[in-house]
Amino acid sequence: MAGAAANVDLQLMQAAGLLDRDPAAAARVAARILADSPGHPAATLLLATARRSCGEDSQAAAAFIDLADAHPNSAPLQFEVGRTYLAQGRTDLAVAALQRAVELEPNLAEAWRALSMLFAARGETLACDAAYARYFSLARPEQRLAEAANAFANRRYGVAENLLLSELGRQPENVEALRMLANVAAEREDYVEAERLLCECLRLAPGYTDARHDLARFLHSQQKAAPMIPLLDRLVVHQPHNLHYRSLLSSAHSLLGHSDRATEMVMELIKEFPDNELVWLSYGHQLRIAGRLPEAIAAYRKSVELRPGFGEAWFSLANLKTVRFTADDIAAMRAQLRRADIPDADRLQFEFALGKALEDAGEYAGSFEHYARGNALRRAAVVYDIGSTTRLVQRTEALYTPQFLRSRAGSGSPSPDPIFILGMPRAGSTLVEQILASHSQVEGTRELPDVPGFALELGVLEAHGKPATYPKAVEQLTHAQLLALGERYLAQTRPHRIQGKPHFIDKMPSNFLHVGLIHLILPNARIIDARRSPLGCCFANFKQHFQSGVWFSYSLEDLGRYYRDYVRVMAHFDAVLPGRVHRVYYEDLVADFESEVRRLLKHCGLSFEERCLRFHETKRSIQTASSEQVRRPLYGDGVEQWRHYEPWLGPLKEALGDVIDQYAQRPRS
Repeated sequence: MAGAAANVDLQLMQAAGLLDRDPAAAARVAARILADSPGHPAATLLLATARRSCGEDSQAAAAFIDLADAHPNSAPLQFEVGRTYLAQGRTDLAVAALQRAVELEPNLAEAWRALSMLFAARGETLACDAAYARYFSLARPEQRLAEAANAFANRRYGVAENLLLSELGRQPENVEALRMLANVAAEREDYVEAERLLCECLRLAPGYTDARHDLARFLHSQQKAAPMIPLLDRLVVHQPHNLHYRSLLSSAHSLLGHSDRATEMVMELIKEFPDNELVWLSYGHQLRIAGRLPEAIAAYRKSVELRPGFGEAWFSLANLKTVRFTADDIAAMRAQLRRADIPDADRLQFEFALGKALEDAGEYAGSFEHYARGNALRRAAVVYDIGSTTRLVQRTEALYTPQFLRSRAGSGSPSPDPIFILGMPRAGSTLVEQILASHSQVEGTRELPDVPGFALELGVLEAHGKPATYPKAVEQLTHAQLLALGERYLAQTRPHRIQGKPHFIDKMPSNFLHVGLIHLILPNARIIDARRSPLGCCFANFKQHFQSGVWFSYSLEDLGRYYRDYVRVMAHFDAVLPGRVHRVYYEDLVADFESEVRRLLKHCGLSFEERCLRFHETKRSIQTASSEQVRRPLYGDGVEQWRHYEPWLGPLKEALGDVIDQYAQRPRS
């Protein structure tokens, strides 16, 4: 008897080995076992599994159900019955069997995964997410994914990508590999690909919370607030006490202009997490946006009190521009910088904050030293090629010729609603926006990401050694597609038009690279170029720490080259679309404010309103670094501030070249 049993066990092992590569052969072996040992449970299970693999679903189903009836406390059998009912479309019975399986064996990972998919199909999102979270906690990571994760952590993105693509070649539905590949794409700012991969993740695994969170994060990086809301609402339902989810949701509401709601949400977090420095930082940001400066300062100070080494809180105080640090503040920041264990993320923020503190104190040599250190740390942490902008400008000049533009006259949406303010950051664009937003017919919004998003879709990135296809891809767009793109822009930006005024402002600075696209999809939109002197503008960027995106600002050489590219491409559009762009020079605005405001309003087709001269009295949410400056009357102190640092600006002057003299010789308005 023992020999016979051993022989059966050997045959079962052989049949199990055949299941994946030759299920028909496995079925034959199982059938022979059952001929000699009728009702053998393991052989019956094996035969049913093999028949299902061969497409004999009805026979397999009957066998699984009979086995489960005979062995009601077998978790694997209940799992197989659940899969059988699922294949038959009998979802209620499938859910019952799978729930019985995980009741019997709580660590049965694949049963939890199947339950998650069933709950998703029934619209039970909370149960779906909970089941997938359980599956994910049980599933063992593949070694290849561990290697890819290690490469990613060490910023070896090419290596990580190759490992992940190899894994997806073997398992196209490996959602963890898809999610990791999305993170690689996001690091390269290929958000179109990152979003596509994460949407595929969620199609394959609707309860995959980490993929949903990543998608919300990447949308936040692009400041696409509207699609973030449903993602984060679901995450918060799944984990109502998750601080990060709720903070991100508050930020999304803030980006949409829902300042009261965003502030209310942060205040709720303060009640629950009174000792969390990140919550107080977020509260300070909301108060700053709302113009509640004393309260914002107090919130930032509280964040510092909770964690003295929190560089971002110190920089946020400096970034208010109106705060003057005390000697004790400066001593405290210097003490933090002397720590050997302070992370670079905090260190660079302290450097920028100390640069501002010493600038206010008139210690310009020390100030520049701190600004330079902060920029060097930031530049070392980002992957950026200034030449990519030059190449984009060259492609733009080649495409947008007078003939090309004439052949597409009349294309796009006829809406006159948008007013685009573009140019270099720190050139006075927030001031121009505040002037226009003070008009009764104009609503100020923020830096909207939609046009750069279109450029991403059309192939603006240079990736994997392949040349970028933008703006050449615009040549292939039909009149109908250009109209659709213009209408899509209006639809996507509509959530930001809370006041419903006839015109609204899109203040994304980098849109200067897309003037041609804007003209084709929105031919009646107004375009304003806010310009400031090369040295003044570039140094203002150098001493400003941007949280993301403005990668050219962390090197004097990069800044000079970027400014040159900006001037070059705007000169091209002045030539091929004369009069299309209205230019506002910051220095002229300071010198003859009312005349410049009248010219600006005339270009926008707006009547003169006295309130535009009193822009600082306009109450609205302002999200840029200049928020406090435009809440005061116009002053000219900043025009020549760069001169304090002239001894150290040689690399910038060299990179700017003759652009400096050209600006000095520009015709006055």
